[in-house]
Amino acid sequence: MTHSLVCPETVSRVSSVLNRNTRQFGKKHLFDQDEETCWNSDQGPSQWVTLEFPQLIRVSQLQIQFQGGFSSRRGCLEGSQGSQALRKIADFYPEDSNSLQISCPCFWGGWSVPLDSPKPEWEP
Repeated sequence: MTHSLVCPETVSRVSSVLNRNTRQFGKKHLFDQDEETCWNSDQGPSQWVTLEFPQLIRVSQLQIQFQGGFSSRRGCLEGSQGSQALRKIADFYPEDSNSLQISCPCFWGGWSVPLDSPKPEWEP
C-alpha cells in the first residue's frame, strides 16, 4: 500500500497560477484531496511543480490527475538531493483524462531513487 509523502513540512512551488488567482487556482489545491478543486497553471511552454521534503525520500511511484481536456502530452520527472542540480529521472506520457494516473517503476525501467526535491514537469 502506498501513501503520500507530502506532509505539512513539505515546501511546494509551481510554475504559475492561472490569472494569478491563487485563491481559486493556487498550489494549495494540489494536495487538498478535493476533486472539486485543482491547481491551474497559466499558459506557457511548460509547467512544473517542485516539492522540497524535510527528509530524504524514496520515489517509487508518481500519481497525477489532470482535468479532462487539459492534459499534457509528455512529462518529465527530475529530482535532486540537497543542493545538487536537478537530474532527469524519467519521462512520462499522461492520458488526456481526468482519472488518476499512476506511473510505477515497472514502466520506467525500475527506478526507485532517494531524493528530497522531486520536480515533475510537463508540456502542453
